[in-house]
Amino acid sequence: MTSELTLPRPIVTPPKSPDAQPGADRQLRTRLLLFVCFLVTAFTLIPVVMMVLVAFQSDPESMAATPSFWPSSWHPENFARVFELVPVGRYLLNTVIFAAGTTLLETATAALAAYAFGRIRFRGRNVIFAIYLATLMIPSQVTLIPQFVLVARLHWVDTWWGMIIPHAFTALGVFLLRQFFLGIPGEYEEAARIDGANRWQSFTRIILPLAVPAVATLAVFKFISQWNNLLWPLVVSNTDATRTAAVGLRVFQDSNGTQWNLLLAAATVTTVPLIILFFLTQRWFVRGITLSGLGGR
Repeated sequence: MTSELTLPRPIVTPPKSPDAQPGADRQLRTRLLLFVCFLVTAFTLIPVVMMVLVAFQSDPESMAATPSFWPSSWHPENFARVFELVPVGRYLLNTVIFAAGTTLLETATAALAAYAFGRIRFRGRNVIFAIYLATLMIPSQVTLIPQFVLVARLHWVDTWWGMIIPHAFTALGVFLLRQFFLGIPGEYEEAARIDGANRWQSFTRIILPLAVPAVATLAVFKFISQWNNLLWPLVVSNTDATRTAAVGLRVFQDSNGTQWNLLLAAATVTTVPLIILFFLTQRWFVRGITLSGLGGR
């Protein structure tokens, strides 16, 4: 008999890939990123927290030479006083009408124009779109006086027509929706045309349902921008019948002086609906980044 000597095989460890990162390093990077996001969020919320705290202060405390942002005694009656001094409820209703009216009209006009520029081929389409897009480089302050003169000649000053119509058409909304329409495959519309659908039916039944995320994103951004719009309502509106919340805060400061607790209480009341709207529609803000025209379509 012969005995064989069996030697143990050496354990060969495969080389680590240079791209592979240990789990500990990955967790550390995640924690650092979360910490940076927390710091940015905290610095962003500091003015909002200060506004709410000063709104609960008493009159002498808010007007003191040395400011103290944490109230020594809480005064929730400041909010009731604001509603007694100015018609805050009316201002909020006017803001909803102004923002909703401009949002609906701009969404409709932008969708129609974007469909024409993105899905219909006609001579000079790119040139006309480039000229239309170039209007974004013109500041709104430049066209303020011509718009007001036109509104005055139409006798629309201090009316909802004068408030809403000039802001119902913007090139930015057309640009965003056109970029989305270009990404929709043309086979869908061709199949609808073969089945007998005309242009309007193809737009309303095929293109528009597929573009709901883009249209919703445009509507959210437009509503929020018009809610905070101050310049145009300040020029056109002269009475409380059409004054928005932004203009109402300015009127409140002119009529009641700089009472910081009451002024910031009014600002808090007008900001709460916008915060609620943000939490309800925050996912559309994320989608708005991808629909901003930087996707390379």
